[in-house]
Amino acid sequence: MSELPLEGIVVLDFATLLAGPVSTTILGDFGATIIRIELPKVGDSTRGMGIFPSGRGPSWLVEGRNKKAITLDLHTKEGQELAHKLAAKADAVVMNFRPGRAEGWHIGSEDLHRTNPELIIAQVSAYGQTGPYHKKGGFDRTASAFGGITYVTGFPDQPPVRSGYALVDYMTAYLGAFGLVMALYNRKVNGTGGEVIDISLVESGFRASESALVDYSLSGRIRERTGNRNPFVVPADDFETKDGRILVINAGVDTLWTKLAYAIGHPELLEDPRFNSRFARIGNQDQLYEIVADWVKDLTADEALEILDQAEVPADIIRNIEDLAHDPHLRARDAVLEVEDPEQGKVLVPGVFPKLTKHPGRIKFLGAKLGEHNQEIYSEFLGLSADEITELEKKGVI
Repeated sequence: MSELPLEGIVVLDFATLLAGPVSTTILGDFGATIIRIELPKVGDSTRGMGIFPSGRGPSWLVEGRNKKAITLDLHTKEGQELAHKLAAKADAVVMNFRPGRAEGWHIGSEDLHRTNPELIIAQVSAYGQTGPYHKKGGFDRTASAFGGITYVTGFPDQPPVRSGYALVDYMTAYLGAFGLVMALYNRKVNGTGGEVIDISLVESGFRASESALVDYSLSGRIRERTGNRNPFVVPADDFETKDGRILVINAGVDTLWTKLAYAIGHPELLEDPRFNSRFARIGNQDQLYEIVADWVKDLTADEALEILDQAEVPADIIRNIEDLAHDPHLRARDAVLEVEDPEQGKVLVPGVFPKLTKHPGRIKFLGAKLGEHNQEIYSEFLGLSADEITELEKKGVI
């Protein structure tokens, strides 16, 4: 197999739950050597220690994949010294301690840059490294609330609800991976040396707020909850089918509305003054949605979807994880992969994204056991002797 794009790049992963580790998972999928640092005996919380005897729970299997797992206690002076030795040979570091915590352990950005001026350091936090709230902790749920995502999610007559997945964590991870690759490129091509990247959960979520801020600044309007509808994109809604499934249709531009009208057998609606322009459809959306809903409810989800696909109207069925696990499209694109694990056997995991045609990434192994690569990293990478490693183990440093 051809060399992967990030082959030869060494990244130290000090991060936990969840944005930081996912950013390094992405880098590891494309060939970077990820050295995952965890507290001895305790490990990362995503391992599910105590719940899963091997410390290799579902979250760890996927987000710990392709990573060399080592243990290191940063609370100790010896552990901090080892962290610097690792940093001296690394290209990048990812950490998500609360602002000030790394500095207290003498592994803050200034500390590490004294050891390695070329180091790219990504600092992931809830609110960022500066500002009035910078010392506050947070997770996806609280960041979604602060960033405005939760406020607009749900139905107008009900309280806001959180997303079913940790979307802000993953959006932050994508920004983190992008920032790291951008800084590595800048260092390589422009000779800019080391860099510190300040990535916050709340800003990642806030950046997804579309035009809400501009709209507010110009008109004073506050984006509110609208359930499954966008009041200015019509028709676009969810509809229950004959077999009790939910079909999603989005035909909110003129060309697609024309195709939808023909697909549901009502081309006369195109001349109906209630629906013959975008603004007319917005003003009369309740009546329009009744017409579409009546058409959908007489068909099974598969029947309706086939008609809409033939008509080139964007539509799909709301699917759960079981549907996705067996979906032929995801399987054909290796978006769902079956990986053989020595303990778990065949495990289904999300594939490698994005898809590079000439140099696609790969999954070499799923999340390793706690400290599985201690010998390899401390002996072969750092050059410590067997006696030195044994002594560190006795002291609980590794």
